[in-house]
Amino acid sequence: MARLIRLEAAAPAKPAAGADCNGCGACCALVTCPLGRLRFLRVRGPCPGLRWDPAAARYFCGLVEAGGPWRRRLAGRWIAAGSGCDMTDDVEPC
Repeated sequence: MARLIRLEAAAPAKPAAGADCNGCGACCALVTCPLGRLRFLRVRGPCPGLRWDPAAARYFCGLVEAGGPWRRRLAGRWIAAGSGCDMTDDVEPC
């Protein structure tokens, strides 16, 4: 079943599954991760923590970026930041 997600036109294309994250935002626009579910009490996407950075032309996780180094490390581990793209769904611009 196809689902429509809205992303900034300047966002990078989704990388292949397993490739390094490039900040495309597709995964967080589609599904709320366990950390987002806990923080926002929301089961379905898009995640309210998803943030667009126009200067960098990419998305980032507001939950990882907020707070000090300890909080960033903990949040980053929980969502597997830096582990590569784990979204296997196809994304097509429309």
